Amino acid sequence: MTLKEPVPVVPGTATGAKAEPPHRATAWPEARAAAARAGTAARAGREPRRLPLGQALGHALAEPLLALTDLPSFDTSAMDGWAVAGPGPWSVRTETPVLAGHAPAAALTDGEAVRIATGAPVPPGTTAVIRTEHSRTERTDTEPADTEPAESADRTESTERAGAVAAPGPVLHALRDVVPGQDIRPRGQECRAGDELLPAGTEVTPVVLGLAAAAGYDELPVPPRPRVEVLVLGDELLTAGLPHEGLIRDALGPMLGPWLAALGAEVLATRRIGDDAEELYAAVTGSAADLVVTTGGTAAGPVDHLHRVLDKAGATLLVDGVKVRPGHPMLLAALGGHRHLVGLPGNPLAAVSGLLTLAEPLLAALVGASPSGGRAPVLDEVHGHPYDTRLVPVVRRGEQLVPLRYNGPAMLRGIAVADGMAVVPPGGARSGQELDVLDLPWPPTSGAVPAQGACFT
Repeated sequence: MTLKEPVPVVPGTATGAKAEPPHRATAWPEARAAAARAGTAARAGREPRRLPLGQALGHALAEPLLALTDLPSFDTSAMDGWAVAGPGPWSVRTETPVLAGHAPAAALTDGEAVRIATGAPVPPGTTAVIRTEHSRTERTDTEPADTEPAESADRTESTERAGAVAAPGPVLHALRDVVPGQDIRPRGQECRAGDELLPAGTEVTPVVLGLAAAAGYDELPVPPRPRVEVLVLGDELLTAGLPHEGLIRDALGPMLGPWLAALGAEVLATRRIGDDAEELYAAVTGSAADLVVTTGGTAAGPVDHLHRVLDKAGATLLVDGVKVRPGHPMLLAALGGHRHLVGLPGNPLAAVSGLLTLAEPLLAALVGASPSGGRAPVLDEVHGHPYDTRLVPVVRRGEQLVPLRYNGPAMLRGIAVADGMAVVPPGGARSGQELDVLDLPWPPTSGAVPAQGACFT
């Protein structure tokens, strides 16, 4: 269903057009906040599930990540070298080096040293670790007093009888000053058991997986992915071929499912529903989804059945219209049982506006995350609506935002090459003014925009 948009005005200039009065609807920031509250309330009734580390990538933590052990869990050597006790020089114990993954060596007494590898537990009594490159060893052999040759056991016995002195073995010298505790990672240096490592809502990245593994986790608690069903409404939509005889291609069916999946949803299905109120009622009430997303039918036209269907289903309207262009006839309804419906306008860019305004914050709250975005100055002056917020596709050029030309409610050409949607306040924005930006859930264009002359305003 196509809704006529008012002519945008340039701030501070006269257009000659009569400004329409403000319509009764929810202000754009308040609508986003209402969607986030709805998602937060619904999340309270959803138990987290535990996924093996290998399956948790890309999810959000349902609970704070608490250390299950001290890190390191024992005093370890930070370098390959020598564990020493007391002041040097040190007598080297000629035994197997202390290795990572093996039990600690016997305690050292002052004046002793033992070879140690990186990550190995330091022996009790260790004062410091001396790096291999900062040390030297020398041998001090002592010949036995009895120099007569002897055989095997007879030699030992004859040596003892002759009063021979045992060889003291190698001696270790430090080439630099030794500071107590040097190159030792003490137990609990990074954290103690029970410390909060990451808050709930943190996205599970490869580094988070590594930290969780180091902290003792085999599984991670994550919110269950919200189940979403998309209902594309309208008799006028084609699923294949060229538009003809009043029929148009369905642009939202192919777009919304992947977009919602990129926001973390499990998309159960994308279904076509004709302009039939009973069919729509059956689809909404029979859906097993946590969130039903509809397209079109949100206004008051002859085949716009959504409001009547929601009333019959006993739904509660949380948002019924938003002061935003494009997309002001969007809505949000509570269906009961922690289920919700987001009604998007039928025009493609208006539907994108509704998706970013209502569906994204609701889904983010359901999984304990925050909608992505930021702020940046706009390069040029941007036309605004006299009363409503305006969402405009933009690309980033360095630190600035550049608005894109094809930003009408039925157009996807601008958003197809955009990095995000700039939030333009009522009345417009002047050059250099900082604006909020709603990021898109895929990598930015990095400046590679085709047909630039045709796309930029």
